[in-house]
Amino acid sequence: MSVLNIVLHQPEIPQNTGNIGRTCAATGTRLHLIEPLGFQLNEKALRRAGMDYWHDIDVATYVNYEAFLEKNRGANIYYATTKGRQLYTDVCYEPDCFLMFGKESGGIPEEILKANPTRCVRIPMLGQTRSLNLSNAAAIVLYEALRQSRFSGMKMEGQLHHLCWED
Repeated sequence: MSVLNIVLHQPEIPQNTGNIGRTCAATGTRLHLIEPLGFQLNEKALRRAGMDYWHDIDVATYVNYEAFLEKNRGANIYYATTKGRQLYTDVCYEPDCFLMFGKESGGIPEEILKANPTRCVRIPMLGQTRSLNLSNAAAIVLYEALRQSRFSGMKMEGQLHHLCWED
């Protein structure tokens, strides 16, 4: 079974990483963290944001971007950036691709973007907006990739807790 991957390049805010971790748990997505991190993985804010799902998350850490590339040779990586030329909806995501997001204060280093111009994607925003929150951006792009796979393997209907849906 193919699995999507979210990669965070040097994330700084534990709550964002915790929120992304919770999204990964809900979608069966692997989480890859490229150091240095702006927090400790055992930090309370990270666990609180990830709620009780953190133990269900498949997390890998890497000492740097080169170590990530070495461990994931041949990976299809899409780089989410406000500097991208194509929209995130214009890409056909492979079932096992990697969706990379940069640190909150500066995004993905421009050297990485420059080396991968056709793999850079952007989320459209109004002109005065610098960027979206990291966990929101990750969810937007991830769910587009999931939509393209028709949400394969995911629960597609919900149930009320106290009442029943009328047919």
